Amino acid sequence: MGRVTVRKPVLRVNGATQTDRLDSLAVEEPLEIRLGGKALALTMRTPGDDVDLVHGFLHAEGIARSRDDVSSVRYCEGTDPETGLQTYNVVDVALREAARARATGLGRSFTVSSACGVCGKTSLDQVVSASAYQLRDDTSSFSSAMLAAAPDTLRSAQRVFQATGGLHAAAVMEPDGAVLAVREDVGRHNAVDKVIGHFLREDKLPLAGHALIVSGRASFELVQKAVLAGIPLLAAVSAPSSLAVDLALSAGLTLVGFLRGETMNVYAHPDRVVAAPLCV
Repeated sequence: MGRVTVRKPVLRVNGATQTDRLDSLAVEEPLEIRLGGKALALTMRTPGDDVDLVHGFLHAEGIARSRDDVSSVRYCEGTDPETGLQTYNVVDVALREAARARATGLGRSFTVSSACGVCGKTSLDQVVSASAYQLRDDTSSFSSAMLAAAPDTLRSAQRVFQATGGLHAAAVMEPDGAVLAVREDVGRHNAVDKVIGHFLREDKLPLAGHALIVSGRASFELVQKAVLAGIPLLAAVSAPSSLAVDLALSAGLTLVGFLRGETMNVYAHPDRVVAAPLCV
């Protein structure tokens, strides 16, 4: 699997038995994103789908609104001092004029983390007003049976997770459960940026009538990314945060949490979820 996994020695303990073995681990490395040679952001990510990640990140920041806003993404020169090999850990983005103006308005560089960094009603209003799509106009529906099956569907598509057990994933699904794209990463936010960035590059935003399924919890920033991509439903295997629920209610997004087996909690706009038994 190349740079996405690495083998490390480990002592396996099973009761009184101890065995030396090699274990597969998910790789975590920094990715520095530059705009015109100037540092914009640094995120810890699993290498792979970096161009999707960059597009998704720029979309979430309001810099890239369509694929035409990004003219190029290229890796900068950089080598590992021990191996002398290219690290592929720095990318430089060239933007078209309108996107450059939006980027200039940010006036900051920052480190990406799992914390949303914002709170309160003002932030909710800003996200809703920043979105180009009106989720309340999306009348699509999703069966509870499809949602109940989604975690297993997502897990079966997680190629690197099967080898390491250490990655989050995000998938975009159709109402019938068909998977359109899956991305994996050590960071929940990166996995979502990767999958949304993929559709931005394909010029397929907004993702009206589709569901975003995530393997972990539903934080404010994941709801924010879904809203900005025009996705009407976000379903998470674990819990949402209070601010995530507030934003979903305000933006018109259906938010599902604790998606486990046939049970789930619908925290916002439950009208899109249609009850149906899970067939086994």
